[in-house]
Amino acid sequence: MRLYLLALNPTDSVTEGFLPAAATLGLDVTVLTHDTPAHRAAYAERPDLPAELEVLECDVRDFHEVVGLISRHHTPIAVFSNSDHLQTQAALAAEYFGLPGKDWRATLRAKNKAELRRHLAAAGLDTVWAAELPAGQDPAELSGIPFPVVLKPREGVASEDVVLVADEAELAARCREIRHRRPGATLLVEEFLEGRLHTLETLGDGRTRHVLGGFRTQLSPPPDFVEVALEYVPDHPQPVLEQLLGQLDALGVALGACHTEFVLQPDGRARIIEVNYRAIGDQCDLLLAQVLELPYFELVLATHLGRPLPADLGARRDLRARHRAVCADRAGRLTAAPDPYDDGPYGRGRHDGGADGVRLRYRPLRALGERHEHYRTNRDYLGLVWAVGPGQEAVDRAVAGFLAANRWEITP
Repeated sequence: MRLYLLALNPTDSVTEGFLPAAATLGLDVTVLTHDTPAHRAAYAERPDLPAELEVLECDVRDFHEVVGLISRHHTPIAVFSNSDHLQTQAALAAEYFGLPGKDWRATLRAKNKAELRRHLAAAGLDTVWAAELPAGQDPAELSGIPFPVVLKPREGVASEDVVLVADEAELAARCREIRHRRPGATLLVEEFLEGRLHTLETLGDGRTRHVLGGFRTQLSPPPDFVEVALEYVPDHPQPVLEQLLGQLDALGVALGACHTEFVLQPDGRARIIEVNYRAIGDQCDLLLAQVLELPYFELVLATHLGRPLPADLGARRDLRARHRAVCADRAGRLTAAPDPYDDGPYGRGRHDGGADGVRLRYRPLRALGERHEHYRTNRDYLGLVWAVGPGQEAVDRAVAGFLAANRWEITP
């Protein structure tokens, strides 16, 4: 049974989550990527990965190339990707081979933020002022802009080049900056939606959809939107869920994992910021598997194999979690940072961590000696620390204690 996994750069989600899950499910895996050396290095000396694992060069952004390579290679049982950039390509390839997969129209709507806005407005579910700026178009040509607004790449990810702008002059200046880094990219200017940022994590098999809770997100100060900390929320209010699930239904989100970001306004209105039709990233998916004590990654892959999800996943709802990013606040070379840390086993169903029953994990994301610019995005992350335990105060103390006991130094 051969799973084809489409990827760009190596990620913890794939290396620590989906590939070990594929091994558990007894799958052979072919990773298709434009960067074979990076993936082969990431998977070296990991005994938990599939015994039959190969990495092949492919222009994965072009679904024609994906289909052609698979056709010349082993017969597929599934085509899967956890990359924001490759959902539509994976969906089209799966459809070509007659395999279970996402609706490519839904993946396109989620990826193209302008199309998402148009589709939700046409469905009568939410209308957000938004305008596209193709490469070369002067932002001064736009009229009726409801400042402040958010400027971002139409098909971007995470906090990359997402910025709050206050007026016409700042909009023009920020457009020039982003276009210098992204020549040819279409930008999106959209109404700034006030409210506390949250996420909704769902998992579906095309018929049954499970709500796995979500996170309450703390952002960096404006004008940037870097996710600094997340607190697990086992249940959102039912009226909020009904609004969000109705919008996901309208978009066609049904199969596999979906990570939805939304703001909750004082009047109880839930307004979607973006829909990422894949698992939540930055190790929050690894945390989610722990706090729910579920074989999360196996379940996601199972939906792409056409297997139905159980009516009751058996998820725990009594644990709490905190996720905290350690961010660089300046450009320079990282000259001091702690080593990776685990205070207890992370096997499924083994909640036997350290003090107060809390399990804490830290993973560095930048090597000592590396020099970087100050990006004002999640590329500034030096490391991620997260804790899972029986109470919010306990996990908060564990994370705060780890941060206080360690130091990260950047030398200009």
